[in-house]
Amino acid sequence: MGIVAGLDSSAEATRIVVCDADTGAVLKQGYAPHPSEGAEPHETDPQSWLLSLGEAAGGGVLEGVRAIGVSAQQHALVPLDAQGATVRPALVGSDKRMQATAADLADALDGGRAAWASAVGTVPGPAHQVTKLRWLARNEPENAARTAAVLQAHDWLVWQLLGRPTRRTTDRGGASGTGYWSAGEGVWRPDLAELALGHPVALPEVLGPSEAAGTTPEGLLIAPGTGETMAAAFGLGVRAGDAVVSLGGSGSVMAIHHEAIGDAAVTAFADATGMHLPVVRLLNAVRVLRGTAELLGTDLDGLSALALKSTPGAHGLVLLPYLAGERTPDLPYTAGTLSGLRRESMRPEHLARAAFEGMLCSVADALGVLRARGVEVERVFLLGSAAELPAVRAVAASLFGARVVVPQPADYAALGAARQAAWALGVHEGRLDPARPPAWQGAAAQVIEADEEERLVGAAVRQQYTAVREETHPGAFGERAPL
Repeated sequence: MGIVAGLDSSAEATRIVVCDADTGAVLKQGYAPHPSEGAEPHETDPQSWLLSLGEAAGGGVLEGVRAIGVSAQQHALVPLDAQGATVRPALVGSDKRMQATAADLADALDGGRAAWASAVGTVPGPAHQVTKLRWLARNEPENAARTAAVLQAHDWLVWQLLGRPTRRTTDRGGASGTGYWSAGEGVWRPDLAELALGHPVALPEVLGPSEAAGTTPEGLLIAPGTGETMAAAFGLGVRAGDAVVSLGGSGSVMAIHHEAIGDAAVTAFADATGMHLPVVRLLNAVRVLRGTAELLGTDLDGLSALALKSTPGAHGLVLLPYLAGERTPDLPYTAGTLSGLRRESMRPEHLARAAFEGMLCSVADALGVLRARGVEVERVFLLGSAAELPAVRAVAASLFGARVVVPQPADYAALGAARQAAWALGVHEGRLDPARPPAWQGAAAQVIEADEEERLVGAAVRQQYTAVREETHPGAFGERAPL
């Protein structure tokens, strides 16, 4: 009973949604950008998060709220000294300064990349907190020496809302993105944090999905919080059998699964419900469409219209969309390939179609990586502005071999944080099961399902694409090729 709030502190702004705790209906909303004056790239004063939170909550947005959940940008490292003061601005995002550091750190563990994947389900990358600790030790040794504890963005905000208590907390989802927590075993690996920083560092207590972080003196319950990826999945209402495809300049594919999966190709995240969230990343998604549109002198809408004038298979044109190298498959130094050029195929509409099919076949490869590891995929949630393009909607379901769901735009991370708050409140009051989140209504969406003929056509397009990929990059996926 009552109302709850979810706040999402993204890289750019704070968004607040206030919801009915029983149904999830949105009652009020707030928004404020983060102050950015004087900020260095990939560095942020955490106080700016509090300032925008206060502005977003203005005008009585939080009046009557009984519990708050916090979602925040992932991969933010907030180093604290022994008194709890920030040692330096938070290191956020995927910082190019960290690339060499990540490679160095991957080799620092006996067994290299395979040992990291076995230990924590991921290999250090430029965004991971463990890499940022290593960068501090190598580049700012005085700050590294002062660092006695570390938090992420949502951890720090929860801690501030609770009045900076002695106890500091996080959740499974956030912990799984640090590079020093094992999603498979559900434990910290403080030895890996120490390996990176050069000395032991205090890590927050990891709470269960419905366990409250605490209560403010005013009686406001604060949920454990989580990272934006996990909160968005929770807000969307995805469940086992679902995958989420995010199409930005680059792309990602994640799915709900009952156990941790982590290796060189898959990152083992935990979700916000007690399940797991294996993630496969792509370096090329909408950048492929934008590049093709520029080549043809049009925009994305024009490219989509052109593509729909062509036919499945693009008259034999196949685009391997590895314009920026690729992570899935692991081809960091390759380039894109256009195959099947014939006089009759050299038309703008066929190139446009090949761009869409190439991008979506690459996404299908990523889905296949998950399927090859036992992950069930029956529905695919398609996110990002490219999901609105008619050419994407026309071919995605047939290429993915699954029902496609295109949710209406909404603040899903904030909604997921609010749902977490409702869960923690219900458990606190003895009304909800700690193992079963509140059954809020799912996202409003368009559902696209290919018929049998469309699936056969999609399979033929995939076969054409796979043949070119294997001829150009034989064995790129190794023994565990996509299904």
